[in-house]
Amino acid sequence: MINSQILLEKIRNNSISWEDFSAFLTLDPEELNKFFYITQEITRRNFENVLKIYIPTMRFPAISITGNECALECEHCNKKYLKRMNHIIDNKELEHFLIQLSNKEGVGALISGGNTLDGYVPLLEFLETIKDVKRRTNLIINTHTGLLNEETAKKLADAGVDIVSFDINMDEEVIRDIYHLNIEIGEYKRAIDLLKKYKLNIVPHICIGLNYGKLKKELESIKFIKENIISPSLIVVIVLIPPKDAKKKFELPKPIDIAKIITILRLVFPSTEISLGCMRPRGKIKTEIEKAAIKAGITRIEIPSKDTLKWLKNYNSKIKFKFFSACCAIPKKFEKFAESRTADIKRYINI
Repeated sequence: MINSQILLEKIRNNSISWEDFSAFLTLDPEELNKFFYITQEITRRNFENVLKIYIPTMRFPAISITGNECALECEHCNKKYLKRMNHIIDNKELEHFLIQLSNKEGVGALISGGNTLDGYVPLLEFLETIKDVKRRTNLIINTHTGLLNEETAKKLADAGVDIVSFDINMDEEVIRDIYHLNIEIGEYKRAIDLLKKYKLNIVPHICIGLNYGKLKKELESIKFIKENIISPSLIVVIVLIPPKDAKKKFELPKPIDIAKIITILRLVFPSTEISLGCMRPRGKIKTEIEKAAIKAGITRIEIPSKDTLKWLKNYNSKIKFKFFSACCAIPKKFEKFAESRTADIKRYINI
């Protein structure tokens, strides 16, 4: 088995392969620690010594255009995330909500919802309303599309949506057994090709641990992004939250596994921002995950714990924090508009 020293030499010589990264996934915590100085060096060189912190608050709400409905009833979700969103299933209501949001100094919104049996969010009938809102306001619109068709891709572009948050998964068993999707894996490439055809801003998301909490084909998902999106400006990492009522046993993903995937992302995409998104386990393991992700090279994080930021001040005394009242997938060009007010970040003052 390849050891950490050989991997380090291959990284320095820019000769590391996908097969080497497979071996990388077997490293123990002590061996993995040797790579953090490289990921930190890459991150600081390309993104300065700054951690961007995203606190959506009510200025960047999440909207479900299907209410609580989802045809897939995925094993890891089963509609629970939809319940926490604003349920808006009518165009007039959506228009009113977004215009009011803009009038109250809102920054933007995530427009999402449950999936159809074919794996897409039925956004099409709402895109004229979104287009009108984009014309009348400065709101940043982030959409979850799923495996969309060409008509939807074309109208997303015409509406001027700012972000397409797109979950990438190259594990056929997860697609079938967790997502309950009966599709060919090539559907992901078809959807990405459509998004590229219409020049939409793709922000790929990778969920770590969908295989019942264990790593399996996350590396294949990274390879897919490298081959099909090539150089995204941002990649969002999310982490399985084990469901309590699933038919099969899920376990908590290990912080070391999360660090391995983010380390690989940092090495493969040195000029791409990496964010630790809002979907990740809470409780005692939360700070462990956040610390591991920071060491591995993230540049963004959504709703971190105060304990993590206090630790980071000791780990990296020169680090600077920038706060934004938005989801962590917003493009860099909107950062000035999305800057947090004091009222939005009061829990983080005096860290």
